[in-house]
Amino acid sequence: MSQTQAAPAATTTSPQSLRVIWLMLGAAFVVILNETIMGVAIPNLVDDLGITIAAAQWLTTAFMLTMAVVIPITGFLIKRFTTRQIYTGAMTLFSIGTLVSATAPGFEVLLVGRIVQAGGTAMMMPLLMTTIMILVPFEARGRFMGRISIVMSVAPALGPTVSGLILSLASWRFLFWLVLPIAIVMLVIGNRRIENVGEPTRVRIDVLSVVLSALGFGGLIFGLSLIGGEAAGSGSGVQMWIALSAGALGIAAFVWRQFVLQRSDRPLLDLRIFRSRSFTIAISLMTLMMAAMFGTLILLPIYLQNVLELTPVVTGMLMLPGGLVMGLVAPTIGRLFDRYGPRPLVLPGSIIVSTALWALATLSAETQPWVIVAAHVTLSLGLALMFTPLFTSALGSLRPELYSYGSAAVGAVQQVAGAAGTALFITILSTQSVELAASGADTVTAQAGGIQLAFLIGAVLSLPVIGGAFLVRRPVAVAD
Repeated sequence: MSQTQAAPAATTTSPQSLRVIWLMLGAAFVVILNETIMGVAIPNLVDDLGITIAAAQWLTTAFMLTMAVVIPITGFLIKRFTTRQIYTGAMTLFSIGTLVSATAPGFEVLLVGRIVQAGGTAMMMPLLMTTIMILVPFEARGRFMGRISIVMSVAPALGPTVSGLILSLASWRFLFWLVLPIAIVMLVIGNRRIENVGEPTRVRIDVLSVVLSALGFGGLIFGLSLIGGEAAGSGSGVQMWIALSAGALGIAAFVWRQFVLQRSDRPLLDLRIFRSRSFTIAISLMTLMMAAMFGTLILLPIYLQNVLELTPVVTGMLMLPGGLVMGLVAPTIGRLFDRYGPRPLVLPGSIIVSTALWALATLSAETQPWVIVAAHVTLSLGLALMFTPLFTSALGSLRPELYSYGSAAVGAVQQVAGAAGTALFITILSTQSVELAASGADTVTAQAGGIQLAFLIGAVLSLPVIGGAFLVRRPVAVAD
């Protein structure tokens, strides 16, 4: 019996299927929003809970670590359990984690709540992508994947804005109290109305693969999160290299194990997805673009608050237009993909992204805020032109039985690329700022110089993406 849950994609999208997709889109947006919502709240948490900034950062780092560990397993989960079971499990975990976080008496319980939240979040995006690939006709996938782009790109971008607005009016606990009733309503409605897609297959989970996945992806994300930290020279460097080495060895062993298990058609994450040239090219470009997006999301608030000395609320509002642009244009880009294919979108998108990064590389202590808004909006438009075509081209090039594994790989790439982009940009900022300060520059000028160099390196790295954009092709319908 073939170990596949996916049925061939439908020729039309029924009203029942549309209802399932919209429910999942709404739920996914809410859970992904929480990934970046804590960054702006760190000063409040430090004061309220009596913790250090380094400890507070763990509320985001632990979230990313949990996502990195769980996402590679979702390909197996989607095959083993029904759509409703996975959705209910994901939203239950997220709701429990949100409640624990909102009522946490101290930092340790809050950290546990964030980890439980992340466990539910990690299951939602691969489930959503796999469901769309199965339910939506081949010729209409771009339009629906455009809506996924809103979730994967806009939700993280809006996190700091939403957080800043809430914190200007209420305690950090309301970051969770406002989300909790929405999550519970979506859990109840989804549990009643979500229809199962395909049939689950009884396959045994390979425990060794789970352990290697946790060691590899978890170690890599943890190591990247330590790069550029403030505790330089205090042992964090050794810890970083140990984590990165363990992560690299874990991933290498995980890959070897999957090749072994593929012989009997029972891998935890089927790596035959990378036999598709279109999938490999698309996911490679996606990695670079995700790194650029997350690196920018971490640097711009630092620049606006530390260099231009703007408040968190104003910073959040200045970041908002870029997120709105991505959300507004994503459905249109999806329709254009269905009509014209990926290259007419990805090529100009890569050029626009590179142009925006080169513009950001000119920032100084005297740059006007409107320049930042214009550059961020431009960058967001370029990323929007790329994400939907790349998502759709990557998954559309796979056979139906590999959809769940491809979706899991895309989710894992988002986490690793986000951590890598953040680590790269912060490392350059920290190193250059220290050098400039040592040469006599004041703190503001030193930070402005570090941010400028970080964006310059990002701009240089964006140039190969333009060349790679010529290699992206329109996927063709792949039979099971």
